[in-house]
Amino acid sequence: MALKILSGCINCDMCEPECPNQAIYMGEKVYEINPDLCTECVGYYDNPTCISVCPLDVIIKDPEHVENQDSLYEKFKQLIQANKI
Repeated sequence: MALKILSGCINCDMCEPECPNQAIYMGEKVYEINPDLCTECVGYYDNPTCISVCPLDVIIKDPEHVENQDSLYEKFKQLIQANKI
């Protein structure tokens, strides 16, 4: 499952540099997460780093992008392979 940043985000800039997949970007009003790039840090860390640094707890699992650990790991491997080309 990809993560999602809620509208309560204050754009504190803590999450974006922590994302190893560069899935976090500035949207129209608040930061957003590209679900095609988000692996919830699977393959890098034990837990999503963006959640751990968010001072307001406005990053949640996105119910519109449900994925299990295996599919997140497969996405991680595909992203790694794509960056090698």
